[in-house]
Amino acid sequence: MSFSARDLQIDWLRSFVAVIDAGSLSRAAGEVNRSQSAVSMQLKKLEAALGHRLIERDTRTLELTTEGQKLLGYARRILDLQAEAHVALSGEELRGVVRLGVPDDYAAKYLTPVLKRFAPRHSGVEIVLSCEQSTSLIPRVSSGDLDLALVSRDHARRGTLLFHEPMVWIGSEEFALWRRDPLPIAMYEEASLARRSALNALALQGRKHRLVYNSSSLAGQIAAVESGLAVAVLTQCSVPPHLQILGSQHGLGPLEPMQVAVYRSKGSRGSKAVDSLYSLLVNTLRLVEGP
Repeated sequence: MSFSARDLQIDWLRSFVAVIDAGSLSRAAGEVNRSQSAVSMQLKKLEAALGHRLIERDTRTLELTTEGQKLLGYARRILDLQAEAHVALSGEELRGVVRLGVPDDYAAKYLTPVLKRFAPRHSGVEIVLSCEQSTSLIPRVSSGDLDLALVSRDHARRGTLLFHEPMVWIGSEEFALWRRDPLPIAMYEEASLARRSALNALALQGRKHRLVYNSSSLAGQIAAVESGLAVAVLTQCSVPPHLQILGSQHGLGPLEPMQVAVYRSKGSRGSKAVDSLYSLLVNTLRLVEGP
């Protein structure tokens, strides 16, 4: 079916992107201030205009079709350009404060490129950054103390999923601690998702281990490995080049990857500054592959 540019109405594209980001029609309806039936109708009109089914959905799940995946990137770009055009022509400049949270291990690899794009466009917006573990950031967003956070999901419906980050065992070749039995390990705090992943992997292997070091910081975990105290579990993006990634050849099995998501507070709805940074985070990082 042929179509012209006028068939792709902004409202249809906005609803389409909202459904994907929210994960359901009902949650997307709240995002775009329409009824669930109106959002569903807009999706049907968009699919009819394109001549392709974009989303496969049942009572519990939504999944993009191949054509839907192709459209999603274009839809985000069109919405971004529409917003930029509105600002440029109206003379409005975004102002305000965005309280943003990120764990240390995601800051340099993933957040820095986003802020490099955001700052030149919106010099009137102040970013207040908090670097903490995801287990600390999540309740701060829930309570409204933070507007946004880039976090490792603690359950499947937390925020908007962006990508999966590999988790790896690391050690120092100088000390070869992986040869010891029981294995000396460094761990984050008890609530840490990385800690849970590591202990589950060791239990599945039946590998004897001994907790010798606790630290809630990335720097502390790296220090434990560098000093020969323990091996540790880190996100792959945060592994220093002088340390060794360990695997089956070292007697250590695979780890479950982290689901990295952007989580937004309810109280930040309606803030154009938060809207803009949230959209940029999603557009830049969604479907990124870990290193």
